[in-house]
Amino acid sequence: MILTKLAYKSLLNRRASVLLTLFTIAISVMLLLSIERIRVDAKTSFSNTISGTDLIVGARTGDIQLLLSSVFRIGYANNGVSWQSYQYIAAQRGVKWSIPISLGDSHKGQAVLGTSRDYFTHYRFGKKQTLSFQQGHAFEHLNQVVLGSDVASRLGYTLGDNVVISHGMGNTSFHHHKDNPFTVIGILNATGTPVDKTLHIPLAAIDLIHGGSHSANNEHDEHDEHDEHDEHDEHDEHDEHDEHDEHDEHDEHDEHNNLIGEPSQITAFLMGFDSPLYTLQIRRNINQYKKEPLLAIMPTVTLKELWQMLAIVEKVLLLFSGVVILVSLLGMLTTLLANLNQRRRELAILRSVGARPWQLFTLISMESLFTTLLGCLVGCGLYYGVMLISSSYLQSHAGISVNIAMLSYYELTLIGVIMAAGFIIGLIPATRAYFYSLSDGMSIKT
Repeated sequence: MILTKLAYKSLLNRRASVLLTLFTIAISVMLLLSIERIRVDAKTSFSNTISGTDLIVGARTGDIQLLLSSVFRIGYANNGVSWQSYQYIAAQRGVKWSIPISLGDSHKGQAVLGTSRDYFTHYRFGKKQTLSFQQGHAFEHLNQVVLGSDVASRLGYTLGDNVVISHGMGNTSFHHHKDNPFTVIGILNATGTPVDKTLHIPLAAIDLIHGGSHSANNEHDEHDEHDEHDEHDEHDEHDEHDEHDEHDEHDEHDEHNNLIGEPSQITAFLMGFDSPLYTLQIRRNINQYKKEPLLAIMPTVTLKELWQMLAIVEKVLLLFSGVVILVSLLGMLTTLLANLNQRRRELAILRSVGARPWQLFTLISMESLFTTLLGCLVGCGLYYGVMLISSSYLQSHAGISVNIAMLSYYELTLIGVIMAAGFIIGLIPATRAYFYSLSDGMSIKT
């Protein structure tokens, strides 16, 4: 107890250098825990870039290539999926929902995705979070576009602005579709996923800008032709009412069917099922599909395979964490050794009042242990503060959903290792103090 009190008083007497050492250790612990938590949560968030989707179906290539092109907008799909095959598969028993997507166009280096309104309802990211709108709403007409948050902020777009789509992915544009500009009707909230860097337009608009049968300008003409046809059929009023009833019933199920159209082919489509049993069964049927070569992947499984290919990232982060702690402990050792040379008089006084060499050894060791312990406690407090402040930013800008919880067993083990390393580091100046005290207790021989 006397040595403990003496160590406490000694630390207070040298509080300036002790606080500096303590702060260094605290920063190192904070960085270590933050890097470790971000490493773990980055892996989890990467796996949750797309969640709630049971299958992604596209032309037969490779699992990772299909995932990169359809989810991350990286690379190109060599072939597409015919519209007839999509409709046939989407109508199978057990299919809860399906979302067709069409890629291949861009705007100032940002990917353009043609899809249906179901995309904004069923697409999930993170921990099955839904897409939400920062401004506006989903498209309702062929010439409307919904922007990801990064596209809107980087290019400075607001609601009502016109956007011209270009043919070609990335920064390589072969043709600008100036005849069919799109009006910004909605801006999505940040998700930290490729959705933020994507422009979303109706699937039928993809066919439109590439010279298909649909057109935003002749949409009203089609309705006029339909009205003229109805006028010619006025003599059969009963059939006319039946036709309108069927039309209303159809609109009730899919009132935006004209936004989908009937393209010749699409890039891929996402699927959700009523039961995991349907997922496995339909996946097998798709991979054995006879009419055209198709591939169905389970995104959660493929994302894990892709992360294993990026395992070097985890190793680099772990190495960085180790270097941070090593530098911190070496800094503490340097400070203790420097202070030891300034404490000659203190050691001599302690020896003169009867302190034994082993007691001086214990005193110096306890000081280093206390400093390390306080540094770890302060570092844990700083860690939680930083995580609370930066969690929303990491989610919106980096797509990392930070799980702020009690320290895991592994994290507690890391702190234990730091404590042990700090104690071992403290043995070096303690040993020197022991041998100094064996001499005259005043002079320190080098």
